[in-house]
Amino acid sequence: MARQQRAIRTRRIFLEAAAEVFDEHGYDAATIAAILDRAGLTRGALYFHFTSKEELARGVLQEAVTSDGVSPQIFKLQEWIDIALLLAYRLPREPLLSASIRLSVDPRARGLFGTRWPDWITLGTEILTEAKERGELLPHVDPGATSRLFVGAWTGVQLITESMPEPPDLVGEISALLELILPNNAVPGVLARLDTSPHRPERILEENRTAAAS
Repeated sequence: MARQQRAIRTRRIFLEAAAEVFDEHGYDAATIAAILDRAGLTRGALYFHFTSKEELARGVLQEAVTSDGVSPQIFKLQEWIDIALLLAYRLPREPLLSASIRLSVDPRARGLFGTRWPDWITLGTEILTEAKERGELLPHVDPGATSRLFVGAWTGVQLITESMPEPPDLVGEISALLELILPNNAVPGVLARLDTSPHRPERILEENRTAAAS
C-alpha cells in the first residue's frame, strides 16, 4: 500500500511539473529535461510512469474536466454555476487546469491530442438537461446549445483576461458572464434564488474544509 501511494504521488509530481512547463513555454518548447528539473526526480522515475512528452500532455489533459468541490444543491442550475465559478477560482492556482487550456489552444498540441472541450460541453448538457426536467429552465432553452455556447464564452473570457496588461479577477469576470446569461435561461422564481457571487467559490471551499475536519 505504501509503495502504491508513493507511485501515485510520484505520478502527480510529474504531471504537475509537466503542466507548469507546458503552461509557461507551450507544448513544442517544453522539454523532458525541463520537466525533470521542475519535478526534481530521476529520468528513470519519469519513464516508469510516462514514456514520452506526448504521454505527459495526454495525462495533463485527462485531469482537465473536474467538478471537485461541487456538492448537491437544491437547484441543478446552482451546481452548474458552482462548477463554472470554482473552475475560475482554481485555474490560476492549479497548473494542471491552466495547462490544459494552454494545450487546447496550442495548434500543435490540439492537432495531436484534441481538447477536453467536448467533455465540458457534455457535462454541462447533462446538468442543464436535468435542470430543465426539474422546471428550472425556460421552455425555449436548448441545454446542449446553451452548454456549448457557455463553454466557448467561458474559455474566451479566460483567454482575454489573462492577455490583459492588468488582468481582472477571473472569478469576477465569470460571475459577470453568468449574470448576463442566466436571465435568458432560468425561470424567474429560480433565478432570484441563484448565487453567482464571485465570493461563492471561497465559501464553498471553506465549507468543504469545515466538513472534512468535523
